[in-house]
Amino acid sequence: MALSNTLKTAVIVFPGSNCDRDMQVALRGATGSEPIMVWHGDSEMPDVDLITVPGGFSYGDYLRSGAIAANSPIMREVSARAAKGVPVLGVCNGFQVLTETGLLPGALMRNAGIKYVCRDVWLKVDGDETPFTHGYDAGQVVRIPIAHHDGNYFADDDTLDRLEGEGRVAFRYCDANGTLSADANPNGSQRHIAGVMNENRNVLGMMPHPERLIGGALGGDDGTAMFEGLVAALA
Repeated sequence: MALSNTLKTAVIVFPGSNCDRDMQVALRGATGSEPIMVWHGDSEMPDVDLITVPGGFSYGDYLRSGAIAANSPIMREVSARAAKGVPVLGVCNGFQVLTETGLLPGALMRNAGIKYVCRDVWLKVDGDETPFTHGYDAGQVVRIPIAHHDGNYFADDDTLDRLEGEGRVAFRYCDANGTLSADANPNGSQRHIAGVMNENRNVLGMMPHPERLIGGALGGDDGTAMFEGLVAALA
Protein backbone atom coordinates (compact mmCIF):
# COMPACT_ATOMS: atom_id res chain seq x y z
CA MET A 1 0.00 0.00 0.00
CA ALA A 2 1.37 3.41 -0.96
CA LEU A 3 2.18 5.64 1.98
CA SER A 4 2.75 8.88 0.09
CA ASN A 5 1.96 10.31 -3.29
CA THR A 6 4.08 13.42 -2.85
CA LEU A 7 7.54 11.94 -2.27
CA LYS A 8 9.65 12.34 -5.41
CA THR A 9 12.17 9.60 -6.15
CA ALA A 10 14.78 8.87 -8.81
CA VAL A 11 16.44 5.73 -10.14
CA ILE A 12 19.81 6.12 -11.86
CA VAL A 13 20.10 3.93 -14.99
CA PHE A 14 23.47 2.76 -16.32
CA PRO A 15 24.34 0.60 -19.32
CA GLY A 16 24.20 -2.86 -17.76
CA SER A 17 21.74 -2.03 -14.98
CA ASN A 18 19.40 -4.98 -14.48
CA CYS A 19 17.56 -4.04 -11.29
CA ASP A 20 16.49 -0.52 -12.25
CA ARG A 21 12.97 -1.70 -13.10
CA ASP A 22 12.75 -3.72 -9.88
CA MET A 23 13.67 -0.57 -7.98
CA GLN A 24 11.11 1.38 -9.99
CA VAL A 25 8.36 -1.07 -9.01
CA ALA A 26 9.37 -1.01 -5.33
CA LEU A 27 9.38 2.79 -5.18
CA ARG A 28 6.13 3.08 -7.09
CA GLY A 29 4.46 0.72 -4.65
CA ALA A 30 5.76 2.55 -1.59
CA THR A 31 5.14 6.12 -2.76
CA GLY A 32 2.14 5.79 -5.05
CA SER A 33 3.89 7.88 -7.68
CA GLU A 34 6.16 7.11 -10.60
CA PRO A 35 9.93 7.34 -9.97
CA ILE A 36 11.99 9.40 -12.38
CA MET A 37 14.38 7.23 -14.39
CA VAL A 38 17.58 9.25 -14.77
CA TRP A 39 20.09 8.28 -17.46
CA HIS A 40 23.74 8.04 -16.36
CA GLY A 41 24.83 10.46 -19.07
CA ASP A 42 22.60 13.25 -17.82
CA SER A 43 24.33 16.08 -16.00
CA GLU A 44 21.28 17.41 -14.17
CA MET A 45 19.20 15.78 -11.46
CA PRO A 46 15.51 16.57 -11.01
CA ASP A 47 14.39 17.92 -7.65
CA VAL A 48 13.78 14.67 -5.74
CA ASP A 49 13.55 13.53 -2.13
CA LEU A 50 15.32 10.18 -2.61
CA ILE A 51 17.93 8.93 -5.09
CA THR A 52 18.51 5.23 -5.71
CA VAL A 53 21.45 3.57 -7.45
CA PRO A 54 20.29 0.10 -8.50
CA GLY A 55 22.00 -3.23 -8.95
CA GLY A 56 23.29 -4.80 -12.12
CA PHE A 57 26.56 -4.88 -13.99
CA SER A 58 27.16 -1.26 -14.97
CA TYR A 59 29.53 -1.10 -17.93
CA GLY A 60 29.90 -4.88 -17.73
CA ASP A 61 31.90 -4.58 -14.47
CA TYR A 62 34.98 -3.70 -16.50
CA LEU A 63 38.03 -2.39 -14.58
CA ARG A 64 36.32 -2.86 -11.19
CA SER A 65 32.66 -3.24 -10.37
CA GLY A 66 31.18 0.26 -10.32
CA ALA A 67 34.44 2.03 -11.23
CA ILE A 68 33.36 3.36 -14.62
CA ALA A 69 29.82 4.15 -13.49
CA ALA A 70 31.22 6.20 -10.61
CA ASN A 71 32.64 8.61 -13.20
CA SER A 72 29.36 9.06 -15.07
CA PRO A 73 28.19 12.69 -15.33
CA ILE A 74 25.12 12.10 -13.16
CA MET A 75 27.18 10.79 -10.24
CA ARG A 76 28.69 14.23 -9.72
CA GLU A 77 25.17 15.50 -9.13
CA VAL A 78 24.33 12.52 -6.90
CA SER A 79 27.36 13.35 -4.76
CA ALA A 80 26.35 17.02 -4.61
CA ARG A 81 22.81 16.16 -3.56
CA ALA A 82 24.06 13.71 -0.93
CA ALA A 83 26.27 16.46 0.49
CA LYS A 84 23.12 18.58 0.87
CA GLY A 85 21.39 15.81 2.81
CA VAL A 86 19.29 14.11 0.12
CA PRO A 87 19.01 10.38 0.98
CA VAL A 88 20.80 8.03 -1.42
CA LEU A 89 20.27 4.25 -1.47
CA GLY A 90 22.72 2.06 -3.40
CA VAL A 91 21.97 -1.65 -3.78
CA CYS A 92 24.52 -4.28 -4.90
CA ASN A 93 26.24 -2.69 -7.90
CA GLY A 94 24.89 0.59 -6.55
CA PHE A 95 26.81 -0.05 -3.32
CA GLN A 96 29.93 -0.66 -5.38
CA VAL A 97 29.36 2.61 -7.26
CA LEU A 98 28.96 4.54 -4.00
CA THR A 99 32.25 3.23 -2.63
CA GLU A 100 33.99 4.08 -5.91
CA THR A 101 32.69 7.66 -5.71
CA GLY A 102 33.91 7.98 -2.12
CA LEU A 103 30.40 8.51 -0.77
CA LEU A 104 30.91 5.41 1.36
CA PRO A 105 34.12 4.00 2.89
CA GLY A 106 35.64 0.64 2.07
CA ALA A 107 35.53 -1.52 -1.04
CA LEU A 108 33.67 -4.54 -2.39
CA MET A 109 36.06 -7.33 -3.35
CA ARG A 110 35.62 -10.73 -5.00
CA ASN A 111 33.57 -13.13 -2.89
CA ALA A 112 35.69 -15.26 -0.58
CA GLY A 113 34.51 -18.40 -2.37
CA ILE A 114 35.48 -16.90 -5.78
CA LYS A 115 31.98 -17.69 -7.04
CA TYR A 116 28.89 -15.76 -7.98
CA VAL A 117 26.30 -16.23 -5.21
CA CYS A 118 22.56 -15.96 -5.85
CA ARG A 119 20.23 -16.95 -3.01
CA ASP A 120 18.29 -15.64 -0.05
CA VAL A 121 20.25 -14.74 3.08
CA TRP A 122 19.36 -13.64 6.60
CA LEU A 123 20.23 -10.16 7.79
CA LYS A 124 20.28 -8.70 11.27
CA VAL A 125 19.17 -5.07 11.51
CA ASP A 126 21.87 -3.29 13.51
CA GLY A 127 19.76 -0.27 14.41
CA ASP A 128 16.42 1.29 13.57
CA GLU A 129 17.25 4.97 14.11
CA THR A 130 17.89 5.78 10.45
CA PRO A 131 15.51 6.46 7.56
CA PHE A 132 16.69 3.28 5.84
CA THR A 133 15.95 1.01 8.81
CA HIS A 134 12.90 2.89 10.06
CA GLY A 135 10.60 0.05 9.00
CA TYR A 136 12.45 -2.54 11.07
CA ASP A 137 13.20 -3.12 14.74
CA ALA A 138 16.76 -3.12 16.06
CA GLY A 139 17.99 -6.71 16.13
CA GLN A 140 15.25 -7.93 13.79
CA VAL A 141 16.20 -10.75 11.43
CA VAL A 142 14.95 -10.45 7.85
CA ARG A 143 15.29 -12.55 4.70
CA ILE A 144 16.60 -10.71 1.63
CA PRO A 145 18.04 -12.06 -1.67
CA ILE A 146 21.63 -11.56 -2.79
CA ALA A 147 23.08 -11.86 -6.29
CA HIS A 148 26.71 -10.83 -6.62
CA HIS A 149 30.26 -11.87 -7.44
CA ASP A 150 32.03 -8.97 -5.73
CA GLY A 151 30.25 -8.48 -2.42
CA ASN A 152 33.08 -9.07 0.04
CA TYR A 153 33.13 -5.84 2.06
CA PHE A 154 36.62 -4.71 3.05
CA ALA A 155 37.91 -1.77 5.05
CA ASP A 156 40.88 -1.26 7.34
CA ASP A 157 40.43 -1.93 11.05
CA ASP A 158 40.31 1.76 11.97
CA THR A 159 37.51 2.35 9.48
CA LEU A 160 35.61 -0.71 10.70
CA ASP A 161 35.97 0.39 14.32
CA ARG A 162 34.69 3.85 13.40
CA LEU A 163 31.72 2.44 11.46
CA GLU A 164 30.73 0.28 14.41
CA GLY A 165 31.43 2.92 17.03
CA GLU A 166 29.32 5.50 15.19
CA GLY A 167 26.46 3.10 14.55
CA ARG A 168 26.92 3.20 10.80
CA VAL A 169 26.59 -0.53 10.13
CA ALA A 170 23.00 -0.99 8.96
CA PHE A 171 22.84 -4.74 8.31
CA ARG A 172 24.95 -7.83 9.00
CA TYR A 173 24.77 -11.34 7.60
CA CYS A 174 23.48 -13.86 10.12
CA ASP A 175 21.59 -17.16 10.34
CA ALA A 176 17.84 -17.52 10.81
CA ASN A 177 18.29 -17.16 14.58
CA GLY A 178 20.30 -13.95 14.26
CA THR A 179 23.66 -15.55 15.04
CA LEU A 180 26.67 -14.06 13.26
CA SER A 181 28.97 -16.75 11.93
CA ALA A 182 31.28 -17.59 9.05
CA ASP A 183 28.76 -20.14 7.79
CA ALA A 184 26.08 -17.46 7.55
CA ASN A 185 28.40 -15.00 5.76
CA PRO A 186 27.92 -15.61 2.01
CA ASN A 187 30.89 -13.63 0.72
CA GLY A 188 33.48 -13.23 3.49
CA SER A 189 32.61 -9.61 4.32
CA GLN A 190 34.56 -8.28 7.28
CA ARG A 191 32.59 -8.32 10.53
CA HIS A 192 29.68 -9.81 8.54
CA ILE A 193 28.80 -6.36 7.18
CA ALA A 194 26.03 -6.30 4.56
CA GLY A 195 25.32 -2.56 4.53
CA VAL A 196 26.95 0.66 5.74
CA MET A 197 26.08 4.35 5.92
CA ASN A 198 27.99 7.60 5.57
CA GLU A 199 28.74 9.90 8.49
CA ASN A 200 25.46 11.80 8.11
CA ARG A 201 23.46 8.57 7.73
CA ASN A 202 21.75 9.82 4.58
CA VAL A 203 23.65 7.45 2.26
CA LEU A 204 23.28 3.68 2.54
CA GLY A 205 24.98 1.01 0.49
CA MET A 206 23.94 -2.63 0.83
CA MET A 207 24.68 -5.76 -1.18
CA PRO A 208 21.35 -7.62 -0.60
CA HIS A 209 18.36 -6.69 -2.79
CA PRO A 210 15.30 -5.53 -0.78
CA GLU A 211 13.55 -4.58 -4.03
CA ARG A 212 13.46 -8.27 -4.96
CA LEU A 213 11.31 -9.25 -1.99
CA ILE A 214 8.35 -6.89 -1.90
CA GLY A 215 5.46 -9.35 -1.87
CA GLY A 216 3.18 -10.63 -4.60
CA ALA A 217 4.80 -13.39 -6.64
CA LEU A 218 8.28 -12.67 -5.23
CA GLY A 219 8.02 -15.14 -2.35
CA GLY A 220 8.16 -12.76 0.59
CA ASP A 221 7.84 -9.16 1.68
CA ASP A 222 10.74 -8.49 4.04
CA GLY A 223 11.99 -5.89 1.57
CA THR A 224 8.70 -4.00 1.61
CA ALA A 225 9.36 -2.68 5.12
CA MET A 226 12.53 -0.96 3.95
CA PHE A 227 10.76 1.09 1.29
CA GLU A 228 7.61 1.81 3.28
CA GLY A 229 9.69 2.67 6.34
CA LEU A 230 11.93 4.93 4.26
CA VAL A 231 8.94 6.73 2.81
CA ALA A 232 7.40 7.14 6.25
CA ALA A 233 10.65 8.52 7.65
CA LEU A 234 10.97 11.06 4.84
CA ALA A 235 7.31 12.10 4.77
